[in-house]
Amino acid sequence: MTELDPATMQALEAAAFRRLRDHLRDRADVQNIDLMNLAGFCRNCLSRWMHEAAVEAGVALDKEGAKTLVYGMPYEEWKQRHQSDASAGQKAAFEQAIKAHDPGPQGER
Repeated sequence: MTELDPATMQALEAAAFRRLRDHLRDRADVQNIDLMNLAGFCRNCLSRWMHEAAVEAGVALDKEGAKTLVYGMPYEEWKQRHQSDASAGQKAAFEQAIKAHDPGPQGER
């Protein structure tokens, strides 16, 4: 593997993140619950990670601002436009996915 300097690595990571963010904006038909069930993360996770990174960096970005950056619009507006009620099957799959990823009280799987 080619060694990358930290600035180049950061630029590549940022570009990949922007591409993922834009892809998820374009695929509003993919519900967050489906992302959680299949991948273990969703748009809300991305916005939470962005908010946490902002806090660590001392950047004034609140949780709603981070959601707006990820969703491309205020979260409530996105929900009204694109979010549908989860089916019983989606909810059951979500419960199973949560159990599979829960490390338990001792941090064990």
